[in-house]
Amino acid sequence: MYEMNRRQAMVAMGAFLALAACSTTDGGSGDSGEAGKSDDFAANRDGAMPDYAAGKQFTAAAPLTFGILYNNHPFYPLKKDWLFWSELTKRTNVTLEPNVVPLSDYENKRSLLIGAGDAPVIIPKTYPGQETPFVASGAILPVSDYIDLMPNFKDKIAKWNLEPDLDTLRQADGQFYLLPGLHEDYWVDYSLAIRADVLDELGLEIPQTLDDLHSVLKAMKEKYPDSYPFSDRWSIPTPGGALLNQILGLAYGAHGGWGYLNGVTWDHTAQKFAYTGAMEQYKQMLQFLHTLVEEKLMDPESFTQQDDQAIQKLVSGKSFVISTNAQTLVNEYRPPLKKANPKAKLIKIPVPVGPLGPVKADATTTRLENGIMISKKARDSKNFVAMMQFIDWLWYSDEGQVFAKWGIEGTTFTKDASGKYQLAEDVDFVGLNPDASKHLQKDFGFSNGVFAYGGTTELLQSTFSEEEIEFQKVMNAREALPPAPPRPLTDEEREQASLWETPLKDHATQNTLKFILGKRSFDEWDAYVQELEAKNMSAYINLMNTAHDRYTKEHG
Repeated sequence: MYEMNRRQAMVAMGAFLALAACSTTDGGSGDSGEAGKSDDFAANRDGAMPDYAAGKQFTAAAPLTFGILYNNHPFYPLKKDWLFWSELTKRTNVTLEPNVVPLSDYENKRSLLIGAGDAPVIIPKTYPGQETPFVASGAILPVSDYIDLMPNFKDKIAKWNLEPDLDTLRQADGQFYLLPGLHEDYWVDYSLAIRADVLDELGLEIPQTLDDLHSVLKAMKEKYPDSYPFSDRWSIPTPGGALLNQILGLAYGAHGGWGYLNGVTWDHTAQKFAYTGAMEQYKQMLQFLHTLVEEKLMDPESFTQQDDQAIQKLVSGKSFVISTNAQTLVNEYRPPLKKANPKAKLIKIPVPVGPLGPVKADATTTRLENGIMISKKARDSKNFVAMMQFIDWLWYSDEGQVFAKWGIEGTTFTKDASGKYQLAEDVDFVGLNPDASKHLQKDFGFSNGVFAYGGTTELLQSTFSEEEIEFQKVMNAREALPPAPPRPLTDEEREQASLWETPLKDHATQNTLKFILGKRSFDEWDAYVQELEAKNMSAYINLMNTAHDRYTKEHG
């Protein structure tokens, strides 16, 4: 279980006080025991349940329809006849109207719709930090004003001691503008997949550290000189997406790729924020990758190729290692690999340990998942209270989370005497019933990434194979460092920061690839840092540390 240290306890108290302050602002009830009974909502209660509470089924008092921005995943493209839609309406009396956007264009389309004032009222699949650009304009609601309407959300925040994690979302006004997905514990999903049969052939053990990985790749290269043992994916549009973030970023404590975000990292040792792209840890990570590329152990196309190209190299035997997560391993890698080479055995290994030591979470990691923004126009709706209750039930109640993930008992799943979930015999998901004729996501719409995330560790792991559970046991035994403290910017500071952030990030990204691929020598690292300095790096980081100091002074 997660335990707060003294600093986190102080931050949690600050979060509690901020929440108390928020509850008396416009839209808050001011009384958590009388959720949603403020006169402020007198015109916004149509369809709401007067007695809605944690653990209670939400059913709207009248049929309601809410618009939702829908991230359409190519592995399970939306179908109007999914059982998910009809059963959701049956249980809640709510119909969702999806504004369908391809996964590949979701972030761009979301920004355009919000900027134009055309976004649906419910805007999910938004990762922490992605809401910040929309705060100053007032386009999205400060959802912290309305959590008294969400008893399940509040219950999990309190029960799982998530206040320090939630605190990382706060803006300069003390409020947060994203309803994040909530995990009971940390969850590490991304790692490396490696050909275990090749390890066996070479008499090698599963690599435990980055040094071990280097040695394994060298042995593979020696045996198969025409190969690039490691050819990676998830680099379009963000080079090194997962590799520089969840895998090597976790090993070094300086996240690139998907985790680079605004380029700000909390330095635990110095107890202040630093610019990620100039940190010694970041340099060491790039040096490790450069060594792999220089020794021809890693495909230099790893940072520019399409995913399909990387997968094809794995399937054809031109490579033996690739970034993965649990679903990708089962859905995208193993089926074509088995067809091409029935003797091949691909496994997901625990994240190799690096200089940071055996950790499952560092300063950039929280137990928050992607979540939901609420359009400002929702606040004036006569159905606002009902909408918040609906969101609370579907995304944050135990029953809603089971429904979104597993579907309908007796149709898509059953439970044995011990309470363990089992897929129906004719339904497959992540390879649990590989010979089944139907698929939980493709044919029914459940376990959909727009709706199914977060929850208890038991629920999270309920769809895991025994193989994945063993992976989780190894990772969960590792240490979790506390999340970075808050550093919310004022509107003026945010405007200034945005002018500095993009040029800094662009320069860091371009040179990250140059250093890895050997197009720029590490002898020029100091010159590179000076180039960042010329782009206002110190002023940018000073802004972050000033914001942190101010928040600490004001909120404890």
